[in-house]
Amino acid sequence: MHQPATGLVYAIYYPILAAVGVPVNFMAIVILARGKCGLSKCITYYLVAMALADLLVVINAVILNQIVDIYFPGNYLLLTPACRAKTALVHATRDISVWLTVAFTFDRFIAICCQKLKTRYCTKETAAVVIGFVLTLGCLENIPWYFAYETLFIKNELPWYCRIRSIFYTSPLWQSFSYFSSIATPFLPFCSIVLLNALTVRYILVVSRARRTLRGNTSSSNNPDPEMQNRKKSIILLFSISANFILLWLTYTIHFMYYRITHTYSYTGYDDPVYILQEAGYMLLLLSCCTNTFIYAVTQVKFREELKKMVTYPVKQICSAFLFR
Repeated sequence: MHQPATGLVYAIYYPILAAVGVPVNFMAIVILARGKCGLSKCITYYLVAMALADLLVVINAVILNQIVDIYFPGNYLLLTPACRAKTALVHATRDISVWLTVAFTFDRFIAICCQKLKTRYCTKETAAVVIGFVLTLGCLENIPWYFAYETLFIKNELPWYCRIRSIFYTSPLWQSFSYFSSIATPFLPFCSIVLLNALTVRYILVVSRARRTLRGNTSSSNNPDPEMQNRKKSIILLFSISANFILLWLTYTIHFMYYRITHTYSYTGYDDPVYILQEAGYMLLLLSCCTNTFIYAVTQVKFREELKKMVTYPVKQICSAFLFR
């Protein structure tokens, strides 16, 4: 588990991240669940699940694992059982959030590039099954993290803090789990999203060229293609979410590949470039759990309208209460 970093930057950054991440993800869940954003049930299911997973990441990784430990050292969440539980929860919620993004990207790839499979796969029933599978697998996969840690010391007959068991670095079983966990997140999701988006772009370019040829190279401004117009909303949403994920996970992935290749597991100090790269990657990783709502607001007109209604409704009620007193 990533240990809380000390310093003014972290003490300011993580509270701001929590103050933004919790309300924006909560608003996204409420707005999307109402089903008034003009999106299909299938897309809505994925976006609601992604927002809920992001909210859980903010609660577990930012609030419980960073803010509480920075501002309240010696709190009871540092008791070994709680510390081990936090570790497992951070890994599980992060993996679920990441793989839901992959599942959404794959769903949109099918919808855009595989027209024959689209009617059978891109349904709310399939989305519900996929989300349930990701949720179940994400929880089961990360249970071993609870048992990978042991008590650091005993004080007043209470077990405090947790550290990786020494056997974790020598046991073939634990080493296999470590490599599997590292490949499962972030390497495989990152590569999957890049590949799926590359294939989607290639398909769009080929289809667009073919349709222009069939339509006699008619100017799109005078005679827009209704087929491409219908896909535009889905394509913009897909590329926005995917690009956001790739950009904000890129630093973390670079650090992951560097320390796995060079076996750099320790640092000379807080000014060590590798340590700075690690912290920057982790901060950007957690930021990715707060940005999807802003993407919806920018790319989806109806979502923006619903968000405006949700924000202004309490203000209108307060103003009405004062005016009619």
